[in-house]
Amino acid sequence: MSETVYGPVTDWATDFDHGSPAYAANQHKIWDDLKNSGCPIAHTERYGGTWLPLTHEMVHSIAYDTDHFSSEGPVVGQLKPSEVPDRIRAPIGPVPPISSDPPFHNEARRLLLPAFSPKMIDPWRDEVIEICNKLIDDMGDADHIDAALQYSQHIPVMVIARMLGLPVEDGDKFRGWVNLVLSGIGEERTEERMQQFMEFNEYLAYHVNDHKENPREDLISFLLNAEIFGEKLSLEHAVGTVILLLIAGIDTTWSGIGSSLWHLATNSVDRRRLVENPDMIPTAVEEFLRAYAPVTMARVVKEDMEFHGVQMKKEDWVLLPFPAANRDDKQFANAHEVVIDREENRHAAFGLGIHRCLGSNLARLEMNVAVEVFLQRFPDFSVDANEMVTWSTGQVRGPRTLPFVVNARA
Repeated sequence: MSETVYGPVTDWATDFDHGSPAYAANQHKIWDDLKNSGCPIAHTERYGGTWLPLTHEMVHSIAYDTDHFSSEGPVVGQLKPSEVPDRIRAPIGPVPPISSDPPFHNEARRLLLPAFSPKMIDPWRDEVIEICNKLIDDMGDADHIDAALQYSQHIPVMVIARMLGLPVEDGDKFRGWVNLVLSGIGEERTEERMQQFMEFNEYLAYHVNDHKENPREDLISFLLNAEIFGEKLSLEHAVGTVILLLIAGIDTTWSGIGSSLWHLATNSVDRRRLVENPDMIPTAVEEFLRAYAPVTMARVVKEDMEFHGVQMKKEDWVLLPFPAANRDDKQFANAHEVVIDREENRHAAFGLGIHRCLGSNLARLEMNVAVEVFLQRFPDFSVDANEMVTWSTGQVRGPRTLPFVVNARA
């Protein structure tokens, strides 16, 4: 992706662009430089006005403050929520419950919790193992692989499609729509992109209606049987939640898997420790989540207000960079170091406040299995020095390409 419609960044403190490829490639250094220069909260006029707080204290404060910050816009766009035609307004929002405000949020989230409990997620482990091994089998005997395009990007797609009851063979469509929603925020709002959004909605509406006529044992049928305030979910609510589960269940997890593998490809000591001590993998995965947390959420300022000395305006965007909160030295010892046996690790990779990720059990399962199987099959691998690792832009950061040299197989 080239620069966004706003052009190159002139000053990261006053003109940042989180949709810029430069931001994706150098995110951690940009944050460090801002904080070291005495700028704990950056601002830009791009996207109609956006704030970027960088300390754990600020991110925590905003995430828990539902009185002053609305969740109606979890993804920053070129249009403010009030400017989007036919948008479902707060407190419901277009993709409940992550776009929902209290009190509606409480019920919209509660109805999903049983579907993502450990009791429901743990039985998927064998299937995820099978998926991971099949993806590696399909690589054949090649010494050069792309661990993103051939591995990490497929695992959550195949899992969430099966959970929702959507055709697994439509994986390429799902990946395209994920990119459209999350990585294309700064691109021209062309008729082609609008058409793709319509196709996405129509596709999901078709499958939700098909589930109405042909009920089955999956998440879409679960949603259609669920009730909120004593009534069945509306079609808009059901489709919006499916969009959320599809988007959130894919990009966040494949980014987490990819970042973990990238770390192991560039840190031979850590890789060997995990190969020799696979029981350390769950602890290491928590550290990968902390150090390379993929998700930055957003809030919308409800009314003009002052926050830590800055003047926020009604409908300004506020980004919540959970990865930056995870690298705050006031919150974590040696925050900038990746310590794969870190004992105390209350990271914010799954968010803070009322919208903490309800799919965390599934994400952890997929990440643990993906890393475990990859190390079992490829105990020695490294980044191909002749190729370039590329990173996604927008509010979910992870490797889009991971060119590896396979040095040993098991």
